Amino acid sequence: MFETAELGHRITKKEFRARVPALREALLVAQGRLRKAPFPVVILFAGVDGAGKGSMVNVLANWMDPHYILTRPLGEPSPEESERPRYWRYWLDLPPKGHIGLFLSAWYHEPLLDHAYGKTSLEQLDSQLEDVVAFEKTLADDGALILKFWMHLGMAQQEKRLRTLQKDPLQKWRVTKRDWKHWKMYDDFVRSAERILMRTGTGDAPWHIVEGMDANYRSIRVGELILEALERRLDEQETLDKVGRELEAPEEPQEPSSVNAVETPPMRVLDRVDLSSKLTKGEYRRRLTEYQATLSRLHREARSRDKSIVMVFEGWDAAGKGGAIKRLVAALDARSVRILATAAPTDEENSQHYLWRFWRHLSRVGRVTIFDRSWYGRVLVERVEGFATEKQWRRAYAEINYFERQLVEHGIILLKFWMHISKQEQLRRFDEREKTTYKRWKLSDEDWRNRERWNAYELAVHDMVERTSTTLAPWHLIAGEEKRFARIEVLRIVVEKLKAALESKG
Repeated sequence: MFETAELGHRITKKEFRARVPALREALLVAQGRLRKAPFPVVILFAGVDGAGKGSMVNVLANWMDPHYILTRPLGEPSPEESERPRYWRYWLDLPPKGHIGLFLSAWYHEPLLDHAYGKTSLEQLDSQLEDVVAFEKTLADDGALILKFWMHLGMAQQEKRLRTLQKDPLQKWRVTKRDWKHWKMYDDFVRSAERILMRTGTGDAPWHIVEGMDANYRSIRVGELILEALERRLDEQETLDKVGRELEAPEEPQEPSSVNAVETPPMRVLDRVDLSSKLTKGEYRRRLTEYQATLSRLHREARSRDKSIVMVFEGWDAAGKGGAIKRLVAALDARSVRILATAAPTDEENSQHYLWRFWRHLSRVGRVTIFDRSWYGRVLVERVEGFATEKQWRRAYAEINYFERQLVEHGIILLKFWMHISKQEQLRRFDEREKTTYKRWKLSDEDWRNRERWNAYELAVHDMVERTSTTLAPWHLIAGEEKRFARIEVLRIVVEKLKAALESKG
């Protein structure tokens, strides 16, 4: 696989000086076009020690406008990063649309080192690489242009390169004992690297193997490959934009009746929720005290054992999400609880993948994070209101399942609740809010508008539960017609799941 990067490619200083000005100008022009484009560029450098990974980052930052380049030389995870799922830090460092992100090794660092050192088997390496491919596909599906460069040296070339650096007073600090150790393990690293490149080189995120011995050659080669890919993608985007504008025509506003005429399956998942369940005031008070006391004790134990909890609340407007959350928080240590009410994305959030704003809010170990509405907005409100295309919301089911699997595999206790009420009960609560001064703020024009799309939302909920209620992260459908019952049911489930998680050996 690496033979073509051990041929001794060279570019003379004279040729280099002649070619660089035009290349830099073209890169800057392309970067200027990128600033207006609806996608980011992710460029990753991995490869043999001494092959010029870090040097290439410096070259590109010098050749292009550094204001719109984010450099991410990620090393070993910090204690804060280690307390979150592995990809948390990579999500936070992604460039926004219109920008370029330069990464050194990044999500390839751990799989390569662990397998080369014999810490992981081939099967474990392949499992890690499946996660890598899924991560990169998630970014590419959202539009990111991903370019990956393996900077290569043969074993003899690497030795020569390391000795040359050691002799240079300004460069010798770059060569460490670890570099020489890795040189002795050259064959192990190459075998691992070959597996990685074969498994993760995809159409959406291809690898480019670049010979790294001659600095002039590798700089020109990498620069030209980036320019070619960037110009091609920008041209494609401009064509898509032009076609989209030509096909665009003003749509007639839909009447509520046509929205409600959404085709629905004969039986929907919400039809099976028994809304007749009730509790007396006395029974409610007794169970509330009992469950809150138990939850308080379990939460303290979870904190002492570094167990994190993430809760997701979705449901109809006025279905009781806030009331259920209040009863939960009353039993928890407020210092370790964070409630996030998800609203429409900000400009900063819109410049990133839709999951980015949820990744960034994942707490450190031992904390509780409660999402009052969540990443499920992509397959609910964004689907129904047309803020996401059908292609976007359909692929979101798999993206969400993968996201939640990472949380659970990291040890996070993930609980998802859908608060369900009838359409008649919602109307009664709306009317009550409208008549009550201190509740009126809860009701908005958007709530009434969403109500007109009840059937469309009901179908979206059905699909959501069907495709994202997994063994690792099941949905809990809460009968919310009677508030007392709903609040106790949420508390009961949280207590039971937390107790089970603490009793398990995992």
